[in-house]
Amino acid sequence: SNNPSDITYVAQQLGSPTSVFRLNVDTHQAVALPIPPAMTFSPRFSPDGNRLIFSMQKGGNAELYSLDLGSSALSSLTSSNAINTSASFSPDGRMIAFESDRGGSQQIYVMPADGSSAAQRISFGGGSHSQPVWSPRGDYIAFTRRQGGQFAIGIIKPDGSGLRILTEGFHNESPTWAPNGQYIMFF
Repeated sequence: SNNPSDITYVAQQLGSPTSVFRLNVDTHQAVALPIPPAMTFSPRFSPDGNRLIFSMQKGGNAELYSLDLGSSALSSLTSSNAINTSASFSPDGRMIAFESDRGGSQQIYVMPADGSSAAQRISFGGGSHSQPVWSPRGDYIAFTRRQGGQFAIGIIKPDGSGLRILTEGFHNESPTWAPNGQYIMFF
């Protein structure tokens, strides 16, 4: 969020639908967000803090949706016979990166954040590529690659060029960027 005091979190209780809340950590005030219980991936704020993006179960697939926090309007961004998830906004909020298995294995795609044009695949080669996270500078997307039982953290430019594997090891996953865009943390 553009307010560093706001976070979203998912609350789940056995036998109850999933709920998503926006919490202000300064005031301790939590507000339930109008996200349907079919959500399958934790929501992420747009850089301006006005929208959330998340995936939601639709039939046997998972599709990407955007929620306008001011109007509570829900917009569908993808519609395919695939699992589309793990969306991440570009720093200017105009683009998203996400993972999809529409090509047979999990790969990284980019598209306009408003869903106005088709997604373009940017990861190729062996293995699956997942968990994309856009850098704060907008120059790279970090990701997790799984190939032959091995895990790796890599980066790729939004146009699909410049792929580099930074580290490999057992369950190296879930990259995230430092605010200055110069470091990547992962587990």
